[in-house]
Amino acid sequence: MPNTKSAKKQVRVIEKRHLRNKSAQSLCKTNIAKAERLIFSGDLELAQEAAKIAISSLDGAAQKGIIHANNAARRKSRLMKKLNTAQVQKVS
Repeated sequence: MPNTKSAKKQVRVIEKRHLRNKSAQSLCKTNIAKAERLIFSGDLELAQEAAKIAISSLDGAAQKGIIHANNAARRKSRLMKKLNTAQVQKVS
């Protein structure tokens, strides 16, 4: 438990930031899950649009400092790798 006045205020500030950041993190996870679900279902046109939305939300979260830039890059890379693999398999 915080003892000083400034420490108590910092706890309040952290809680507000946590709630604000949590919604953005949840949105990223939801958008990625939607894109992956469409990729694995085989609907690649809708999956490509969903991937764009997911990448946009990841970029926004990284820009605001909610997630680290390398974390966003890694997630985008993994998503696009799945999409590209599915597209190659559909063509073959």
